Amino acid sequence: MTATLSVTALVSGGKDSIYAAYLAETQAWPVDELLVLRPRDPESMMFHTPNLHLVALQAEAWGKRCRYVDIAATGEAGEGHALRAALATAGDVIVAGAIASSYQWGRLHRVAHELGRRVYTPLWGKEAGRVVREEISAGLDIRLVHLAAEPLGADLAGQQLDLPLLTELERRSAEWRKIHVGGEGGEYETLVVDAPFFRQRIVVDDATVTTSGSTTTYTVRAAHLGTKAA
Repeated sequence: MTATLSVTALVSGGKDSIYAAYLAETQAWPVDELLVLRPRDPESMMFHTPNLHLVALQAEAWGKRCRYVDIAATGEAGEGHALRAALATAGDVIVAGAIASSYQWGRLHRVAHELGRRVYTPLWGKEAGRVVREEISAGLDIRLVHLAAEPLGADLAGQQLDLPLLTELERRSAEWRKIHVGGEGGEYETLVVDAPFFRQRIVVDDATVTTSGSTTTYTVRAAHLGTKAA
């Protein structure tokens, strides 16, 4: 009899990590826990930072365990050691939502291999527009929460990433300045507030929008789980 594998999904609250965790479940790998790595450095090259506190609500809505690991160290070496420590107590399979960042993908695979963990990255290498269309078609309610590329203005903060907006991002990328329309280069970051596999949706009660130079951040200060529309 084959032993059941335990599965840990590295989740930031954004579209790719949530969707990758969902895809793991469609492949008969039920996710046991959502693991959130919370860096002290807001400019971390390895980890997502906006609105990480809301993963706890996503986990509750999904019926999953949620584990936060605070990362006090900064820099590549410090964050690498913290990743290793966090994965040392994770499941047999590590799920991640990387699409094209070889920096993140390479470090995750190296650490996981050293620890004897399998890695599942179902979005890796896919065309960005295709991935986002899949996520939208799967029913994810995705909000833009961090914008850091010239074609993406402050007017998009908090907006839902739906098919018309994706088409607009592709237009801006083609006509203005090239961006990764999946946000993999840090052009934008997201928050999933609802999905078909959530039992409840996240309702934002209070949020602020701050802009510094070409960067705009949508920070959720208060939120709760609400009933889904019938």
